[in-house]
Amino acid sequence: MTEHTIDKIIQLEGKNIYVEYYHTFDGRPTIVFLHDSLGCVTLWRDFPQKLSEAVKCNVLVYDRLGYGKSDPMPTHERPVNYLELEADLLNELLIQLDVKDAILFGHSDGGSIALITAAKYPDRIKAIICEAAHIFVEEVTLKGIYKAMEGYRTTNLAERLAKYHGDKVESIFKAWTETWTSAAYKIWNIEYLLKDITCPLLFIQGKADEYGTLEQVNRTINQVCGITKKLVIPNIGHTPHKEAPEQTFDAAKDFIMKLK
Repeated sequence: MTEHTIDKIIQLEGKNIYVEYYHTFDGRPTIVFLHDSLGCVTLWRDFPQKLSEAVKCNVLVYDRLGYGKSDPMPTHERPVNYLELEADLLNELLIQLDVKDAILFGHSDGGSIALITAAKYPDRIKAIICEAAHIFVEEVTLKGIYKAMEGYRTTNLAERLAKYHGDKVESIFKAWTETWTSAAYKIWNIEYLLKDITCPLLFIQGKADEYGTLEQVNRTINQVCGITKKLVIPNIGHTPHKEAPEQTFDAAKDFIMKLK
């Protein structure tokens, strides 16, 4: 066992990206954690490290551009294919850090990025764990976003997010809400990529997810070509690793331990 830690800013396409990379277990895969549309490294808390230690895998966590300790977005306006572009950047990051056997653990937007990356760059991806990923836009998703927009206007949500994102909060909130609620984004759909996913997949979703129905889960696992497993947790919403941490942890641990 070799302790080698990278905790620093690295450059991706000329932008500063904050990365934490714990290479502790030689010859073992690296679990790559991909945050949601308002998330960052810090908001994963101790979940990545605990899972890393439990399954004897290395761990990589990073803030996407605009989030946490990374550079701000140049503009909150996003193209419809922004998640596909994030998958391209993730592949560049894996190349730069010489990660050849990634287990992608993505939540929400991060889950979608994980699916896209595994489809486009299969040689570097060993397996995927998705939490509440989206493959297409649903009315329930838009309803949840409009509710979040109301909460942003009427509560201290912006102030709470500022603890993690500083003065970048308004740009990331607008990037998320204005993109997803735009007329152009209604046609966004990545189902055409799913047939290219051949690695094992675990899809975890709360049955009461306020941003997506079980159609997201079922249509994903029915179209990928690898071994699949799903965990639908009753009485929880969009964030299984926070709302049902033990069940989520145990499912992820069991899934990783059984990988060849």
